Amino acid sequence: MRNVLLLVLVSAAYIASAVPAAEEVQKDGYSRYVQIPDGEGVMHTVDLEAEPDMELLNEITRDPENNLYLLYTRRNQIVSQTLVINDAASVTRSNFNANVPTVVIAHGWLSNQFTSTNTMIRNAYLRKSDVNVIVCDWRRLAASDYVTAVRGVPAVGRGLGQFLAFINRTTGQAFTQMHIVGFSLGAHLVGNAGRELGGRAARVTALDPAGPLWNYNVNRVRSSDAVYVEAIHTDGGSDTGALGIGSNVANADFYPNGGVTQPGCSTHLCNHNRAVEFFAATITYNHMVGRRCTTQSQISSDTCRGAELRMGNDDLTKSGTGMYRVNTGSRYPY
Repeated sequence: MRNVLLLVLVSAAYIASAVPAAEEVQKDGYSRYVQIPDGEGVMHTVDLEAEPDMELLNEITRDPENNLYLLYTRRNQIVSQTLVINDAASVTRSNFNANVPTVVIAHGWLSNQFTSTNTMIRNAYLRKSDVNVIVCDWRRLAASDYVTAVRGVPAVGRGLGQFLAFINRTTGQAFTQMHIVGFSLGAHLVGNAGRELGGRAARVTALDPAGPLWNYNVNRVRSSDAVYVEAIHTDGGSDTGALGIGSNVANADFYPNGGVTQPGCSTHLCNHNRAVEFFAATITYNHMVGRRCTTQSQISSDTCRGAELRMGNDDLTKSGTGMYRVNTGSRYPY
């Protein structure tokens, strides 16, 4: 009998050790191992408990200005001009126009200046009006493993904030003429950039802010990061495969189609990217109208009956508070 009991215990231990850690360990509401896409939509398995690259993090912290800033205007819509922090000549010799608004776009994990989300937003703006569009390429950190990138986002965001302060000093452009837009991990980055400016930027727009390792992270985007902060949630919910944070982080939080799944989508990646697509469409058409909700259950059941507020757009004087449901179609312009 004793031998049988011993065999049972050994077998149980073996079975327990064979169970994937993803089923045993929960991190910030997520399984330990999650699938997160790069800028090209390729999914990568991420260990949320991996050890970060401290050498890279120390470098990023020492030099948070280590970003690339690429200017596009109606005079150079395809080929960018590089702006260099603390190099006034790089700005004064460029096509930067302090008399028109400035829009900064920050990409997500494993992405760079060439990622399609940047191009989509840039083109929408330049077709609509005369603006300065600056793509913040933070690939030095974004190319690292996900855990390291998360840890380094605040420092990179501070670098972006310092760059915008430099633009203000060099050109005289007011912070109220600046709109900082970020997607996924970049959404938390632009929140930190706005924080570096003391919340003086006109707008921060967080496009489906990344969820893994951010639900309880004090460095995530928040409502005080700009005069007006807006978030568009398209892949949230309780599903541990969700890529977005799925909870209120801004002055106004929009939940298109309930904020969990999007029409025409069958994957988390498709849902996640819709935040960018929706935002770009609203720059052109300003046609998505949300209704204010008082509870998450109203968002889910589509029973919101509160005041209306338009989602997205390029309005630098926009204001609003609360959470909103927006219903869209499945094809552009949605």
